[in-house]
Amino acid sequence: MLKINIKKLVPEAVIPSYAKPGDAGMDLVATSIGIDEYNNTVYGTGIAIEIPEGYVGLIFPRSSNAKTDLYLTNHVGVIDSGYRGEIMFKFRATRTTFPKEYKVGDRVGQIIILPYPQVAFIETDELSSTERGEGGFGSTGK
Repeated sequence: MLKINIKKLVPEAVIPSYAKPGDAGMDLVATSIGIDEYNNTVYGTGIAIEIPEGYVGLIFPRSSNAKTDLYLTNHVGVIDSGYRGEIMFKFRATRTTFPKEYKVGDRVGQIIILPYPQVAFIETDELSSTERGEGGFGSTGK
């Protein structure tokens, strides 16, 4: 089991944990709500974490986000191993009149910690051939 240092930035912060055995993501709870200069609703979680080098934290909306009128502005948040600030979510409302939003104390998203490889790109004039080839969006016909 990977152990990661976590710091509560406010007393009411909730340490993430798995809801059920087999879950990949751990829920993150809102401790503050604000609006940024782009009119995004910003939810602070009141926590900062120390992700080890070679790992990344990915933050996603929860599946129950469909019950709100919000979408995560960057769709997937990337928390790099060198970041030590508060984990935050920026959502934008899909409608402007009385959108259904989260409140302080609500679970606003989830985090998954994953290892990642170090990559070095090698420029070449030819790539290996595959069955799919250059087929892009919708090329599988499904």
